[in-house]
Amino acid sequence: MRLVLVGPPGAGKGTQAHFIASHLSIPRISTGDIFRYNVTNHTELGAQAKEFMDRGDLVPDEVTVAMVRDRLGEDDAKEGFLLDGFPRNVPQAETLKKMLAETDIKLTVVLELEVDEDEVVRRLSGRRTCRRCERVWHVLYDPPSREGICDDCGGDLFQRDDDMEEVIRHRIEVYKSQTEPLVAFYAEEGILAVIDAAGPVEEITSRALGALEPYTR
Repeated sequence: MRLVLVGPPGAGKGTQAHFIASHLSIPRISTGDIFRYNVTNHTELGAQAKEFMDRGDLVPDEVTVAMVRDRLGEDDAKEGFLLDGFPRNVPQAETLKKMLAETDIKLTVVLELEVDEDEVVRRLSGRRTCRRCERVWHVLYDPPSREGICDDCGGDLFQRDDDMEEVIRHRIEVYKSQTEPLVAFYAEEGILAVIDAAGPVEEITSRALGALEPYTR
């Protein structure tokens, strides 16, 4: 199976990508992981990406696409893969389609995790990070026994800037502007499946695997 996972910040893509990829015995390919690998290993593409990242600029599509192309060419991705974080827009989707067509393959399905905006804000704005051990707690779903103190190491908990409500809502708007056309693109391709990503993690995983089941036959 060749699968793309899309969803807004806070939809639980990383968690679900791990479970789905493990269940289907395919590699989870995250653009974040690809970037870190290339930068850490000082590849030519990593050096190019780092120039933009150090300036606080977005890495251009051509660099991102080149990294993804290299990763999809590795042996473990020959029989299938799960892409998490790519493509992010229609031009990237069109490039991916052409890239796969070069080896006579195509995407099997695109799975969208759908979550209400207020739920996303609840999930992300409630996170608190330990300054000492960096464990993440949640004021509603996983609170420490003492408010503001990490149970694991006793460190102070704080709210990261990107977990502030106004920042989260801005990230959601950016996601919508980029990804809604992407979702429409894959709907027109006839390979879009959508699930409700609210509720316990196990229930969401069950819905995801159920939605993918017809594509595994």
